[in-house]
Amino acid sequence: MSKINFFLSKNKEQIRYKLIQGKKPVTIIFLHGFMSDLTGKKIQVLSKLSKKEQVSFLTLEYTGHGKSSGQLSDYGIDDWINQSKELIEKVVKTKKIILVGSSMGGWIGIALISKLKKIVKGFVGIASAPDFTKEIMWKNFSKKTKFMIKSGKTYYMPSSYGNPYPISKKLIFDRSKYLVLNKKIKCNFPVRLFHGLKDTVVDVNFSIRLTKTLLSNDTIITFQKNGDHSLSQTEDLKKIKNQLTNLIKDSC
Repeated sequence: MSKINFFLSKNKEQIRYKLIQGKKPVTIIFLHGFMSDLTGKKIQVLSKLSKKEQVSFLTLEYTGHGKSSGQLSDYGIDDWINQSKELIEKVVKTKKIILVGSSMGGWIGIALISKLKKIVKGFVGIASAPDFTKEIMWKNFSKKTKFMIKSGKTYYMPSSYGNPYPISKKLIFDRSKYLVLNKKIKCNFPVRLFHGLKDTVVDVNFSIRLTKTLLSNDTIITFQKNGDHSLSQTEDLKKIKNQLTNLIKDSC
Protein backbone atom coordinates (compact mmCIF):
# COMPACT_ATOMS: atom_id res chain seq x y z
CA MET A 1 0.00 0.00 0.00
CA SER A 2 1.25 3.47 -0.93
CA LYS A 3 -0.16 6.75 0.30
CA ILE A 4 0.66 10.45 0.42
CA ASN A 5 -0.67 12.05 3.57
CA PHE A 6 -0.18 14.87 6.06
CA PHE A 7 1.13 14.54 9.60
CA LEU A 8 0.39 17.14 12.28
CA SER A 9 3.60 17.69 14.27
CA LYS A 10 3.70 18.53 17.96
CA ASN A 11 4.27 22.15 16.88
CA LYS A 12 1.03 22.05 14.86
CA GLU A 13 2.82 21.97 11.50
CA GLN A 14 1.40 20.06 8.54
CA ILE A 15 4.11 17.73 7.23
CA ARG A 16 3.46 16.06 3.89
CA TYR A 17 4.84 12.55 3.59
CA LYS A 18 4.74 9.45 1.42
CA LEU A 19 4.57 5.99 2.96
CA ILE A 20 4.72 2.59 1.32
CA GLN A 21 4.12 -0.41 3.57
CA GLY A 22 6.14 -3.49 2.70
CA LYS A 23 6.13 -7.09 3.93
CA LYS A 24 9.77 -7.30 5.03
CA PRO A 25 10.98 -5.89 8.39
CA VAL A 26 12.94 -2.94 6.97
CA THR A 27 12.00 0.65 6.09
CA ILE A 28 13.99 2.88 3.75
CA ILE A 29 13.88 6.50 4.93
CA PHE A 30 14.69 9.05 2.21
CA LEU A 31 15.66 12.57 3.31
CA HIS A 32 15.69 15.11 0.49
CA GLY A 33 17.86 18.16 0.00
CA PHE A 34 17.38 21.90 0.52
CA MET A 35 14.44 23.27 -1.52
CA SER A 36 13.49 19.83 -2.85
CA ASP A 37 10.17 17.98 -2.48
CA LEU A 38 8.35 14.70 -3.11
CA THR A 39 8.52 15.02 -6.90
CA GLY A 40 12.24 14.27 -7.15
CA LYS A 41 13.59 11.52 -9.38
CA LYS A 42 15.35 9.72 -6.53
CA ILE A 43 12.05 9.35 -4.69
CA GLN A 44 10.46 7.79 -7.77
CA VAL A 45 13.35 5.36 -8.16
CA LEU A 46 13.47 4.39 -4.47
CA SER A 47 9.69 3.95 -4.36
CA LYS A 48 9.92 1.40 -7.18
CA LEU A 49 12.87 -0.30 -5.52
CA SER A 50 11.04 -0.63 -2.21
CA LYS A 51 8.05 -2.24 -3.92
CA LYS A 52 10.31 -4.63 -5.81
CA GLU A 53 12.16 -5.63 -2.63
CA GLN A 54 8.93 -5.67 -0.56
CA VAL A 55 10.26 -3.27 2.07
CA SER A 56 8.61 -0.17 3.48
CA PHE A 57 9.52 3.31 2.26
CA LEU A 58 9.06 6.70 3.91
CA THR A 59 9.91 10.19 2.74
CA LEU A 60 8.67 13.65 3.70
CA GLU A 61 8.69 17.33 2.84
CA TYR A 62 10.14 19.42 5.66
CA THR A 63 8.33 22.61 6.68
CA GLY A 64 8.83 25.33 4.08
CA HIS A 65 9.24 22.69 1.36
CA GLY A 66 6.73 21.38 -1.17
CA LYS A 67 3.20 21.27 0.23
CA SER A 68 4.17 21.17 3.90
CA SER A 69 3.23 24.20 5.97
CA GLY A 70 5.31 27.31 6.60
CA GLN A 71 7.76 29.63 4.87
CA LEU A 72 11.25 28.27 4.22
CA SER A 73 12.95 31.29 5.81
CA ASP A 74 11.22 30.57 9.15
CA TYR A 75 12.93 27.20 9.65
CA GLY A 76 16.37 25.66 10.07
CA ILE A 77 18.18 22.35 10.19
CA ASP A 78 17.15 21.74 13.81
CA ASP A 79 13.46 21.90 12.86
CA TRP A 80 13.87 19.49 9.97
CA ILE A 81 15.85 16.98 12.01
CA ASN A 82 13.22 16.96 14.75
CA GLN A 83 10.32 16.76 12.28
CA SER A 84 11.94 13.78 10.57
CA LYS A 85 12.50 12.01 13.88
CA GLU A 86 8.95 12.68 15.04
CA LEU A 87 7.44 11.33 11.82
CA ILE A 88 9.64 8.23 11.80
CA GLU A 89 8.68 7.41 15.38
CA LYS A 90 5.00 7.96 14.55
CA VAL A 91 4.51 5.99 11.33
CA VAL A 92 7.38 3.49 10.93
CA LYS A 93 6.37 0.05 12.16
CA THR A 94 9.57 -1.90 11.44
CA LYS A 95 12.40 -2.33 13.92
CA LYS A 96 15.02 -1.71 11.23
CA ILE A 97 15.57 1.36 9.07
CA ILE A 98 18.07 2.39 6.41
CA LEU A 99 18.66 6.13 6.21
CA VAL A 100 19.23 7.60 2.74
CA GLY A 101 20.11 11.29 2.63
CA SER A 102 20.64 13.50 -0.42
CA SER A 103 22.70 16.70 -0.01
CA MET A 104 21.24 18.45 3.07
CA GLY A 105 19.32 15.24 3.70
CA GLY A 106 22.67 13.57 4.31
CA TRP A 107 23.27 15.97 7.20
CA ILE A 108 19.78 15.31 8.58
CA GLY A 109 20.36 11.56 8.28
CA ILE A 110 23.65 11.76 10.15
CA ALA A 111 21.96 13.69 12.97
CA LEU A 112 19.27 11.01 13.14
CA ILE A 113 21.82 8.22 13.59
CA SER A 114 22.42 9.22 17.21
CA LYS A 115 18.72 9.79 17.88
CA LEU A 116 17.58 6.47 16.38
CA LYS A 117 20.71 4.36 16.80
CA LYS A 118 18.88 1.25 18.03
CA ILE A 119 17.05 0.78 14.74
CA VAL A 120 19.47 2.18 12.12
CA LYS A 121 20.91 -0.65 10.02
CA GLY A 122 22.52 1.35 7.22
CA PHE A 123 23.32 4.85 6.00
CA VAL A 124 23.54 6.00 2.38
CA GLY A 125 24.80 9.51 1.70
CA ILE A 126 24.26 11.00 -1.77
CA ALA A 127 26.37 14.13 -2.34
CA SER A 128 26.13 14.68 1.40
CA ALA A 129 26.32 18.27 2.62
CA PRO A 130 26.91 18.14 6.38
CA ASP A 131 27.44 21.50 8.08
CA PHE A 132 26.79 23.25 4.74
CA THR A 133 25.29 26.36 6.33
CA LYS A 134 28.65 26.96 7.98
CA GLU A 135 31.19 25.41 5.61
CA ILE A 136 29.66 26.36 2.24
CA MET A 137 27.57 29.40 3.05
CA TRP A 138 28.74 31.39 6.06
CA LYS A 139 32.48 30.96 5.50
CA ASN A 140 32.16 32.22 1.93
CA PHE A 141 29.71 35.07 2.40
CA SER A 142 30.93 38.66 2.12
CA LYS A 143 30.87 40.98 5.13
CA LYS A 144 27.92 42.77 3.55
CA THR A 145 25.94 39.55 3.21
CA LYS A 146 26.79 38.47 6.75
CA PHE A 147 25.63 41.83 8.10
CA MET A 148 22.37 41.53 6.14
CA ILE A 149 21.67 38.07 7.59
CA LYS A 150 22.63 39.04 11.14
CA SER A 151 20.24 41.98 10.96
CA GLY A 152 17.38 39.58 10.26
CA LYS A 153 17.01 40.07 6.52
CA THR A 154 16.83 37.16 4.08
CA TYR A 155 19.67 36.83 1.57
CA TYR A 156 18.74 35.23 -1.75
CA MET A 157 21.73 33.16 -2.79
CA PRO A 158 22.01 32.40 -6.53
CA SER A 159 21.54 28.75 -7.47
CA SER A 160 22.41 26.80 -10.60
CA TYR A 161 19.40 24.55 -9.91
CA GLY A 162 16.56 27.05 -10.34
CA ASN A 163 15.25 29.66 -7.92
CA PRO A 164 17.72 31.37 -5.56
CA TYR A 165 18.14 29.95 -2.05
CA PRO A 166 16.54 32.09 0.71
CA ILE A 167 19.16 32.23 3.46
CA SER A 168 17.78 33.40 6.80
CA LYS A 169 19.35 34.11 10.17
CA LYS A 170 17.64 31.03 11.58
CA LEU A 171 19.01 28.76 8.86
CA ILE A 172 22.56 29.95 9.49
CA PHE A 173 22.65 30.07 13.27
CA ASP A 174 20.19 27.44 14.54
CA ARG A 175 22.56 24.59 13.79
CA SER A 176 25.41 24.74 16.31
CA LYS A 177 24.54 21.55 18.21
CA TYR A 178 24.06 19.62 14.99
CA LEU A 179 27.43 20.32 13.36
CA VAL A 180 28.95 16.90 12.69
CA LEU A 181 32.19 17.14 10.72
CA ASN A 182 34.31 17.53 13.86
CA LYS A 183 32.53 14.70 15.68
CA LYS A 184 33.05 10.96 15.80
CA ILE A 185 29.85 8.94 15.42
CA LYS A 186 29.98 5.20 16.04
CA CYS A 187 28.12 3.28 13.35
CA ASN A 188 27.49 -0.42 13.92
CA PHE A 189 26.19 -0.75 10.37
CA PRO A 190 27.36 -0.26 6.76
CA VAL A 191 27.95 3.26 5.42
CA ARG A 192 27.73 3.95 1.68
CA LEU A 193 28.71 7.35 0.29
CA PHE A 194 28.27 8.60 -3.29
CA HIS A 195 29.66 11.80 -4.78
CA GLY A 196 29.96 13.18 -8.30
CA LEU A 197 33.36 14.43 -9.39
CA LYS A 198 31.59 17.18 -11.35
CA ASP A 199 29.66 18.41 -8.32
CA THR A 200 30.03 22.21 -8.28
CA VAL A 201 27.73 22.71 -5.26
CA VAL A 202 29.21 20.43 -2.60
CA ASP A 203 32.88 19.52 -2.88
CA VAL A 204 33.82 15.83 -2.84
CA ASN A 205 35.89 16.49 0.28
CA PHE A 206 32.67 16.57 2.29
CA SER A 207 32.13 12.88 1.60
CA ILE A 208 35.80 12.13 2.24
CA ARG A 209 35.62 13.91 5.59
CA LEU A 210 32.53 11.90 6.47
CA THR A 211 34.57 8.70 6.39
CA LYS A 212 36.36 10.07 9.45
CA THR A 213 33.14 11.18 11.15
CA LEU A 214 31.11 8.02 10.62
CA LEU A 215 33.08 5.28 12.36
CA SER A 216 32.04 2.08 10.61
CA ASN A 217 33.99 -1.07 9.84
CA ASP A 218 32.10 -1.30 6.55
CA THR A 219 32.39 1.96 4.61
CA ILE A 220 32.42 2.33 0.83
CA ILE A 221 32.72 5.66 -0.96
CA THR A 222 31.88 5.76 -4.68
CA PHE A 223 32.95 8.64 -6.92
CA GLN A 224 30.96 9.13 -10.10
CA LYS A 225 33.30 10.48 -12.79
CA ASN A 226 30.59 12.33 -14.70
CA GLY A 227 28.21 12.84 -11.80
CA ASP A 228 27.01 16.31 -10.81
CA HIS A 229 25.43 17.35 -7.51
CA SER A 230 22.06 15.75 -8.21
CA LEU A 231 23.46 12.28 -9.05
CA SER A 232 20.20 11.61 -10.88
CA GLN A 233 21.52 10.23 -14.15
CA THR A 234 20.68 6.63 -15.02
CA GLU A 235 24.19 5.34 -14.23
CA ASP A 236 24.30 7.23 -10.92
CA LEU A 237 20.96 5.86 -9.78
CA LYS A 238 21.85 2.33 -10.88
CA LYS A 239 24.89 2.25 -8.58
CA ILE A 240 22.93 3.71 -5.70
CA LYS A 241 20.17 1.13 -6.18
CA ASN A 242 22.67 -1.73 -6.29
CA GLN A 243 24.29 -0.74 -3.01
CA LEU A 244 20.94 -0.13 -1.35
CA THR A 245 19.62 -3.48 -2.53
CA ASN A 246 22.59 -5.19 -0.89
CA LEU A 247 21.94 -3.32 2.36
CA ILE A 248 18.30 -4.39 2.28
CA LYS A 249 19.22 -8.05 1.80
CA ASP A 250 21.76 -7.91 4.62
CA SER A 251 19.16 -6.34 6.95
CA CYS A 252 16.30 -8.77 6.28
